Amino acid sequence: MSQNPHIIVVDDEAPAREMVGDYLKMHGFAVTLCDGGKSLRAEIETKLPDLVVLDLNMPEEDGLSIIRDLKAKSNVPVIMLTATASPIDRVVGLELGADDYIAKPCELRELMARIRSVLRRSAPPKPAAAEAASATKADTAQLVRFGTKWLDLEAQALRDDDGNEHPLTASEFGLLKVFAANPKRVLSRERLLELANARDAEAFDRAVDLRIMRIRRKIEPDPTKPAVIRTIRGGGYLFSPASERP
Repeated sequence: MSQNPHIIVVDDEAPAREMVGDYLKMHGFAVTLCDGGKSLRAEIETKLPDLVVLDLNMPEEDGLSIIRDLKAKSNVPVIMLTATASPIDRVVGLELGADDYIAKPCELRELMARIRSVLRRSAPPKPAAAEAASATKADTAQLVRFGTKWLDLEAQALRDDDGNEHPLTASEFGLLKVFAANPKRVLSRERLLELANARDAEAFDRAVDLRIMRIRRKIEPDPTKPAVIRTIRGGGYLFSPASERP
């Protein structure tokens, strides 16, 4: 990521996007302002930004369809701005791959903190971190085996045995990190949300099962018969490390 991360702010209301843009520029970010999906697509054809701040409620094209289109073509982090969006809209946005959301009108300092947090989680691994997969035992303390993949806690990346990286959303990494810290423990949905620091319990709770389904597709040898992250009836979920499974 560049020294001055490039943020695209997408909002059909000029005063709102200019206020956000000016604040981010003041704090050292490179900023591009877009009034909708069409201008956003024109921008990303030239160069992908480091992050997109996207208003969900726009008349020309709703933010959810923009997220779907954007995530189908790239893994650019997205923070949703929601003025009147219902919890189900937030759930759909998160399931489409959005990394976070904030209500409008937003507190600019909080938005900036969220942006910095998502950028940290989505930053590409440093060369030293990439080498950790085949380095010393001390380094492997940061690596956790999840079925067919390795979770690199330091680089916040999921890799296969050949070192190829498999994209994770920030919320998927958050759940895997919780499981890595709590092997062989049954974790209820509520406990998972608490440990993953999910702020919107209602939205995230209804999305937890779908999110784990997506994780299973990435890590389970047979996603139809989960053995790595198992469902415990009436209890929640349990992570079984490789050494503990039959």
